[in-house]
Amino acid sequence: SMAKTAVTEVNPVVLKAINLKRVEIPIVGQSELIVHRWSEKAKKQMLEKQMKATRLKKEAKDPVADYEASIYKLPDGRHGFPATGFKAAIVGACRMFEGLPMTVAKIAIRVIGEGPEQLVAIEGEPHMREDMVRLENGVADIRYRAGYWPWSAILKIVYNSNILTLESLVNLVNAAGMGGVGEWRPAAPKSATGTYGTFAVAGEVIDRDL
Repeated sequence: SMAKTAVTEVNPVVLKAINLKRVEIPIVGQSELIVHRWSEKAKKQMLEKQMKATRLKKEAKDPVADYEASIYKLPDGRHGFPATGFKAAIVGACRMFEGLPMTVAKIAIRVIGEGPEQLVAIEGEPHMREDMVRLENGVADIRYRAGYWPWSAILKIVYNSNILTLESLVNLVNAAGMGGVGEWRPAAPKSATGTYGTFAVAGEVIDRDL
């Protein structure tokens, strides 16, 4: 007689529809935010160096021009900071919690930016900082860049609510604030002066559901 073939039951995988939600989370700076946008001049110098072009003698420093070039601006003139910087801080904060790997957070959370540079608008008056920095070759240099203190912003975030709750997202944003954004932030890979750019959630979270 023919042997019976065992039939294996296959249970289909059930994938829930992605439930995207949109919220606005107000944050307030807990320490000064230092910004340093790549200026066109710096990009040009980098390209020339890579192309081994003969470089002209170093121009004298122009503190005001350097300071102005360090600022991120939206087309309407408001000041901003890259949404990617806030997203990296939020994703990096997953290290402080169990259950949400950074790889998952990366695709479950999106910080919405405005304009061609995808910036989050920053509320606050900038001032010119004059900082001594040590370059990788050990040479000391002076950097002129913008600092904001006090400062605040509203983070517009789209998140997958199947993966994390709103409460979890707010906790994550608060934890991200401990690592900070911008130059000399605590979470910077090589930060000797890491106390800048920290923030905390402050105020009412607004539900702007999609």
